[in-house]
Formats: sequence, structure tokens, C-alpha cells
Amino acid sequence: MLLQQALASGQPAITAEVTPPRGADPSRTLAAAAALRHWVHAINVTDGSRAVMRMSSLALCRLLLDIGLEPVLQMACRDRNRIALQADLLGAHALGLRNLLCLTGDPVRAGDQPGARPVNELESVRLLQLVAQLNSAQDPVSGLLPDGGTAFFAGAAADPQSPSWSGLQSRMRRKQRAGARFVQTQMVTDATALRRFVDEIAAPLGLPVLAGVFLLKSAKNALFINRVVPGANIPQRLIDRLAAATDPAAEGVAIAAEQVASYLEIAQGVHVMAIKAEALIPRILAQAGLAPLQPAAGLEHGDHGLSAAPPAPAPAAVALGREVSS
Repeated sequence: MLLQQALASGQPAITAEVTPPRGADPSRTLAAAAALRHWVHAINVTDGSRAVMRMSSLALCRLLLDIGLEPVLQMACRDRNRIALQADLLGAHALGLRNLLCLTGDPVRAGDQPGARPVNELESVRLLQLVAQLNSAQDPVSGLLPDGGTAFFAGAAADPQSPSWSGLQSRMRRKQRAGARFVQTQMVTDATALRRFVDEIAAPLGLPVLAGVFLLKSAKNALFINRVVPGANIPQRLIDRLAAATDPAAEGVAIAAEQVASYLEIAQGVHVMAIKAEALIPRILAQAGLAPLQPAAGLEHGDHGLSAAPPAPAPAAVALGREVSS
């Protein structure tokens, strides 16, 4: 439980994110995750993000465990009723998964199969309540679970740049009362908004925050994200900076590294998202002044150096991939 230990100790907590494959072969996704082994405490696996059909998050999380990586199982409510959600939670626990991020889920109309029927019996707050009941070995309908309860470390998502501050306050209070023990935010581009969220909402609730950092590959990529990702609002100043750069890919890495360094002065950790460019995450973290979790000198896995960072191992020739579209 490296993530839980890092958050409990107060040291900088670093997570990243991978997206399950659109097919039955997970090898490329597992290779991308393995490259992050010495740089992050845990790796999130998205669950039907943007309502696009992909491999099960639960299955890929188990495969990450098999290669010695700590996963965070993202679980969205959109596609399952409470019976299916409880079944998957019990199954995930039996398979060794402990970290959860409870989500409502993106609307079906945003995805590649808009004719699919959403379920939406629960949403993220009620899912957190359900997890808390299972952690207490309770079936919410019939009482005590005869074969034992769970021990999940459950987190919640938040958008510090939400246009409704009172709504954000109310919802985070509900999530904390429902059992959330940490927060991973959506992409943050405004450090002032992040600081206000941490100081006025998360800290009073006792919730450690991992601030979301999203790698932008070009001005075109930034405009695409603004258009298709619910809630995204990349400011024009960053779009202009990418457009003016002679090497937009390197500029995107520089922007992400600056955000990591800035946000770690405000929040307890960062959550780095680099879709189809996960191999660049070590470069981002090193450029931000972080050292590997387990450098050659022999520190215990989970120790995170904040100075004398070695050069990032990501090679200069790493391909950034095409624009995010699925």
C-alpha cells in the first residue's frame, strides 16, 4: 500500500494513469505502466473514460499487480447497478486490489457508442457509501456479510476549477462523510484555484489532495481536449505558449514539469496524466526536481527524493502519439 503509506507519512505522493487497451492484448499498456515503476507510488486504471469501450479496469489492475505495480482501480457507476458494483468490489478485493477511486462516470453521449443504455443507479457519493458498508462487512440490505468484508482505501475526484464553488464545497463534504480518504483532482491549470480548494475545502475535511497534471502535446491537442473532455478548460495562455514553441512536445513536458513543482508546494501530491505518452512521465517528474522512488543507491521503494534528481531516463526519441481521440 505505497500510496496509503505515502499519504499517511506526509511525503509527496505521486500517481500516474494508464488507459486500458481497445482490444484483448494488454502488452503495450503493461509496458507503459512498467516504465513508471520507480517513479510513482500507484497507477490509476481508467474505467470507461469518456464512455469509450475498453478492457475492464479491474482486469488490467490485476495484471499490474502481477508485475509488481500498485494499481488504483477507478470504478464508475454509469454502466452497473448496485448488485454489479458490489459483485465487482468483492471480486476486486479477492484479487488483491485495495486502492479505489469512486466516480460517477462520463455520460454515454460523450463516447463512441452513444446508443448504449446507461444505468446510473448510483453516483460517486453513494458508491463511496457502499464501499464503506462493505469495509464494515455489511451488506446494505441483508446485514452482516457471512464471508467477510473488504479493506478498501477509497478516494474521490474533484474539480478545483469548478464554476460552482458552493456546489464543490457541498459535494466534497458529502464525499468525505461517505468515506473518501483522499482526493485526486481533474486537470488543474490554475494554481490559485488549487490553493483555495486545498486550504478552504480539502484541508478542513482532512483530505490529502493529489493535483491533476495533464501533458499537452501541442496547441492542437489542447484545443481538442477543451472540445471533447467534459469540464476541461485549458487557458489560452498555455495554448499560445504551445503554438509559439519550436518544439511543442518539449514545451508540453516543460509546462507539465512546472505544474508538478508548483502544485507540490500546495497539495500533498500530483496525479500525472499523459495519454499515449506515459514514457514521458519520468522526464516530467525529473524536470520538476523529483528523484526516482527507488534509485540505484538503494532507497526503500516509497522513498521520494526532492533534490539532486538524476537525468530522466526517458529517451529523446519517445513518440508522443497522435491527438487524443479515444
